[in-house]
Amino acid sequence: MKKALKIIAIIAAIAGVAAVIYAAVTKYMNKKQAVEDEEENYVSCSCCDDEFIAESIA
Repeated sequence: MKKALKIIAIIAAIAGVAAVIYAAVTKYMNKKQAVEDEEENYVSCSCCDDEFIAESIA
């Protein structure tokens, strides 16, 4: 009986470590994706550039 409980405890410990690693990787990937989305969705407006204003006035 003790041997079976020891095996179950080892399996539970491995599952716990796997869950922690999964949570950490998921959190990192979500954070990385959020940073990439900000750069991807950035739109530059040339109407605010100094060169555009200078060309419009001249």
